[in-house]
Amino acid sequence: MTGERGDVLVAMSGGVDSSVAAALLVRTGFNVVGVTLKLWGGASDSGCCSVSDVDDARRVAQQLGIDHHVFNFGDDFNRHVVDPYVADHRQGRTPNPCVECNRHIKFDKLFRRADALGFDQVATGHHARIVTDADGSLRIGRGADQAKDQSYVLHMLDQAQLARLRFPVGHFTKDQVRELAAELGLRTAEKPDSQDVCFIHSVGGRQVFLGDRIPLRPAVLVAGDGAEVGGVDSIEMVTLGQRRGLNLGGDDKRRYVVDIDHEAGVVTVGSRDELVVSAQWVDAVEWSDEPMDGSCLVQCSAHGAVRSGAIRLDLDTERVLVVWDEPQQRVAVGQSVVFYRDGSVVGGGIADTVEQGLAPAVTGAPTGQATGHDG
Repeated sequence: MTGERGDVLVAMSGGVDSSVAAALLVRTGFNVVGVTLKLWGGASDSGCCSVSDVDDARRVAQQLGIDHHVFNFGDDFNRHVVDPYVADHRQGRTPNPCVECNRHIKFDKLFRRADALGFDQVATGHHARIVTDADGSLRIGRGADQAKDQSYVLHMLDQAQLARLRFPVGHFTKDQVRELAAELGLRTAEKPDSQDVCFIHSVGGRQVFLGDRIPLRPAVLVAGDGAEVGGVDSIEMVTLGQRRGLNLGGDDKRRYVVDIDHEAGVVTVGSRDELVVSAQWVDAVEWSDEPMDGSCLVQCSAHGAVRSGAIRLDLDTERVLVVWDEPQQRVAVGQSVVFYRDGSVVGGGIADTVEQGLAPAVTGAPTGQATGHDG
């Protein structure tokens, strides 16, 4: 299988979005080749790696009259996504496997395979857009459907990757995508969206998945004064800010996880106010183009609300301190924190521990200002 320059390799998951993405490119006149990534070999009922998903992608490719292939990246998926997911839980972090799959598999391993086969363009069915700044730099823009926007999980893409990418459905709402699929008679038109993490089965969920791979350790729950108030079966299942699933006996107070001492096996619970901070450290930051600081909007979960603040770049450590305009709940260590200006991504990284007290001195003057509006 070889492609000529200008041909497009389309990642087809077997869902409606990637099916329509391929169809739109075919209709536009591109020479399209579809590929499905075989990633997870275990039991799955919520993701995009089942035999039926591969079959759906193949059938859609047949409907469109394009070639279809399956790339088996299972070993890479285990190495870069599943193993780190388990390790993070063991260490008391809250991982984001979808981000890591995009980082290491869909926009690294797939790009390398596209290079080897002679394709210089890659397309996916993500709900996002590629926008061009006044200076010519490229950024990930939010998809037209705010409820389905996936720019958050694509924040790691750099200029070289963005120059080769196409997101054909990014300008459509989900309803419009399904309407297009129905008009084209695609078998995936009414297929439900995949949910949750693709390698976590709905029966047993995370607890069974992790329990099969690492020992799950019980932990005690304590109040702020150190008094024991309950316990949990597995500290690996506890997340900062969690309220449900805590064994607090008959206590009817609304209490949340405000601290997790993984080594000691102690989880501290307290009021929601105890989760609120004025700033948040972000580590391992990747920028769409040049590093920035100044006003921005910040998103801390895939479909979470945006929060306004300012990012301050520490040139000595390359970490970023997010200073909130109004105090916000701490972000669980390990979660992605993504920075936006004017509706597009400028960078993002991984939430680190919050140091209480005075904000540290940061070097360098702001390199850019923004209105703070995420349009």
